Amino acid sequence: MKNLITGLHHVTAMADSSQQNLAFYAGILGLRLVKKTVNFDAPEVYHLYYGDQEGSPGSILTFFPFAGLRKGVHGSGQMTNTSFSIPSNALDYWQQRLQKFNIKYNQPEERLDGEVYIKFQDFDGLGLELVANDNDGRPGIADGPVPSHYSVRGFHSATLSVSDLDTTGEILTTLLDYKINKHKNNRIRLSPMSVSSKGQFVDLITGTQRGMSGSGTVHHLAFATASDEDQLQVRERIENSGLQITPVLDRQYFHSVYFREPGGILFEVATNPPGFSIDEPVESMGQSLKLPEWIEPQRKSLELKLEDLNIDLAKYKD
Repeated sequence: MKNLITGLHHVTAMADSSQQNLAFYAGILGLRLVKKTVNFDAPEVYHLYYGDQEGSPGSILTFFPFAGLRKGVHGSGQMTNTSFSIPSNALDYWQQRLQKFNIKYNQPEERLDGEVYIKFQDFDGLGLELVANDNDGRPGIADGPVPSHYSVRGFHSATLSVSDLDTTGEILTTLLDYKINKHKNNRIRLSPMSVSSKGQFVDLITGTQRGMSGSGTVHHLAFATASDEDQLQVRERIENSGLQITPVLDRQYFHSVYFREPGGILFEVATNPPGFSIDEPVESMGQSLKLPEWIEPQRKSLELKLEDLNIDLAKYKD
């Protein structure tokens, strides 16, 4: 049987200030602002996409920044950590960089047979990790504030906090083409059957306290599929399992279907095409506000309501 899921596509989270969000991810973390658009379901709110140089699936962290949004509570029924790969020789660099910008972090720790990682949070409390992974051959980000040889490579893993490891694990292995890779203590690591050890893992941990949505929490986790045809096959597979799933929705840069796994986490299956260069060249992605054709007539009114975003990347450059 063909493996229809190729790994992780993107993670979408909630934030408060859009300007602080830009400063943290494009400035401190050194990701590229790949797309500046709006929440298609609430167009008076930005939808900001950060990623690698090309805006590749598997590197994209996106945000809905709602000014004044209450802080969320991390817990069961949520994705609680977003982890990026970095070269192992970048660990010292990142500790110094986080100190430089007064970002508190945990000293490097080990798990799963010696995997070393640094754990910290963004300004809203979103859980983040940098994981030393020399198996990740993806290129660094060129021309950003972080030297390319130290920059993040894309997602390493997504950590899901669930009340029932077996039930969520079964969804991943039977419907989303993942397989169990490692199991140690209270952590189960699954990897996609279609890609190598460069990353794209999903880690399951046991959660107790129920999480609550708000700023600093993940809204949904998206898995990648190669085409519209593959997506329809995945959708049929999920629907036949008895889970409720949405129709295909046009998200301009990919097509999406959504469903909740039994533990309450919202999953998306997103197509890799058409990609983020559909409405602007790769070289200038993220520089101007992009709207889909059905929202374009609202441009003037939206530009008056949306916060003016700007960042001097030179302030963050090493």
